[in-house]
Amino acid sequence: MPSRLAPGDTAPAFTLTDDTGAEVTLGDLTGEAGPDGRVVVYFYPAAMTPGCTKQACDFSDSLDSLQAAGLTVVGISPDKPAKLATFREKEGLTIRLLSDPDKAVMQEWAAFGEKTMYGKTVQGVIRSTFVVGADGKVEVAQYNVKATGHVAKLRRDLGLA
Repeated sequence: MPSRLAPGDTAPAFTLTDDTGAEVTLGDLTGEAGPDGRVVVYFYPAAMTPGCTKQACDFSDSLDSLQAAGLTVVGISPDKPAKLATFREKEGLTIRLLSDPDKAVMQEWAAFGEKTMYGKTVQGVIRSTFVVGADGKVEVAQYNVKATGHVAKLRRDLGLA
């Protein structure tokens, strides 16, 4: 497994399918964010589970203020695009959702691997959030984040509270 990303590292490039069936690259996202914009890339275990729903809704609820600060938000899970579309519709999500069914991107970002669940060590998605600058460098790397309250903490860390 690759070592965890840290601020200053180059963010691993990716091309994934979104919930509409379109292909999206990290370069597309940094381009959407503008010349000074940044991208929030967060990894979550599964659509339509309580914690992941809370986190996705928090990002959607904060999207206007994040965009006003030059941030584009994308969530990545192993779910297939059709399930992500259902998730978006059911919860009224406004963030873009990407599918990584073989978990290759998650592994490159060190967001998949050993974690502890209910006292047991298991292999799975490590709930993680990154901020990538327009230059493709990682500015923020947070692993093992909590679903609840995480977006508020990220906003404080970025000086947006």
